Amino acid sequence: MTNRIDVIIIEDNELFRDSLKEAINKSSHIKCNYTFNSGEAALAVIKKEELVPQIILLDIGLPGMNGIELIPELKKLSPSSKIIIITVHDDDENVFNAICAGAAGYLLKDLSADKIISSIDDVMNGGAPMNSHIARKVLNMFRNQNVKSDGYDLSEKEKEILSLLVDGLSKKQIAEKIYLSHHTVDSHLRNIYAKLEVHSRSSAISKALKEKLL
Repeated sequence: MTNRIDVIIIEDNELFRDSLKEAINKSSHIKCNYTFNSGEAALAVIKKEELVPQIILLDIGLPGMNGIELIPELKKLSPSSKIIIITVHDDDENVFNAICAGAAGYLLKDLSADKIISSIDDVMNGGAPMNSHIARKVLNMFRNQNVKSDGYDLSEKEKEILSLLVDGLSKKQIAEKIYLSHHTVDSHLRNIYAKLEVHSRSSAISKALKEKLL
């Protein structure tokens, strides 16, 4: 049997935290053994137990250290973990700062449990889930940044793939959309990352939007 995706939740709303944990543990392929009501509590246990969760569901409005401040601290302890923001905050500043800090997705709490679980799967498959409202905010915010770029010598095909990456498509979805093999898309992505001098999907998206590469 395939190992279940390991998720932890950092959320100070006890009712929401417990209901989300329950929904996740009802899933056949995802599990949640740890939940925390603050970032400090999470960091202490992650360090002590040497936890390496595949997914961290993270609220922004936490007591003490907020979720955005917490992202780099979590990354130091568990660099491979993918962090998905799940919050009531959809203002420009929080969205912008979370994406720049390295969040792999940005969800609002009005989503159903099924949609949240689907978003976990999406991140595990290389996607960057965020609803159209949030995605539009991200695009507009980065487009408004007055940063000039030399284009990094991206080919038209690389720009097309980068644009689809920004739209939140997984590698598999990109391959299907532009009729290329998965391996060819992988090759293009490696070239894109090398040209942009980044090492992750979220960093490529941030740079592309901030420097108006699309």
